[in-house]
Amino acid sequence: MGSRTRLRTGVAVAGLLFAALACGCRDDDGYDAHGVVQDVNPQYGQVVIAHEDIPGLMPAMTMSFDVPDAELLARLAPGQSLHFRVVFDGRSYRVVSATVLEAGLATAPDAPRVSEAAAEQEPAPPFELVDQNASTLSLEDLRGKLVLLDFIYTSCPGPCPILTGLHVSVQRLLGPALRRRVHFVSVSLDPVRDTPAALREYARKRGAELSNWSFLTGPPDEVDAVIRAYGIGSSRQPDGTIAHLVASFVIDGEGRIVQRHIGLEDFDPARVRDDLEKLARSLPPMDESG
Repeated sequence: MGSRTRLRTGVAVAGLLFAALACGCRDDDGYDAHGVVQDVNPQYGQVVIAHEDIPGLMPAMTMSFDVPDAELLARLAPGQSLHFRVVFDGRSYRVVSATVLEAGLATAPDAPRVSEAAAEQEPAPPFELVDQNASTLSLEDLRGKLVLLDFIYTSCPGPCPILTGLHVSVQRLLGPALRRRVHFVSVSLDPVRDTPAALREYARKRGAELSNWSFLTGPPDEVDAVIRAYGIGSSRQPDGTIAHLVASFVIDGEGRIVQRHIGLEDFDPARVRDDLEKLARSLPPMDESG
């Protein structure tokens, strides 16, 4: 039997096995999907999958998913071709079951990996980009403030609007005094399409208050350098899709990463707000004009 015939047979058998395993526990809000595992990270309960179109949910892309079941996550490994099931509850994208169709496949050399995300207690990579008002903003400009940084793009069909919504929730939980000490930054993963005007409209639709929130874009090579420095992925893949981790970083007043949140399940707005309040106590006093 030829290798292609064996593969087709193996996929068919594995698909039937998956259907049998799913029988009786099908979630009407779930979606069947297929893809290749690029990275697994037990610490954050994450799997990065280069997946095909997921009908009714999102187009093909490479992104990180939450895996709340530790036993399931332990069975996953880079290079596995999977038939998996995703449940979307409006808050996160969770892989709740998976069947391995094949193992030992090559992973993409530039696929995002959680282990490569900028680490806590390290200096935050610098940036100098253009905000939604076409004004230049650098990390150095924010020295002395706490920064909550994430990476999104305005046409994202998956987690980006949810992540922005979580940050909006944090922003709305800040009292007036704390709001003066915190600046939100969202760097576009798609600088070609995300012009300042597009980012401004995205912010308006998502309810972001722009008095202390900057949505950044710029020349693609400069944006890509920032994305890679933070280990989020790359601004655009050769096939036109955008590969990325779902991640947020808390940067202190001296420009050091003090917290990172990987995935959506790990991000609790109330807890992040409390953490920001504690961190703000270590900042020097701000004068009335600050």
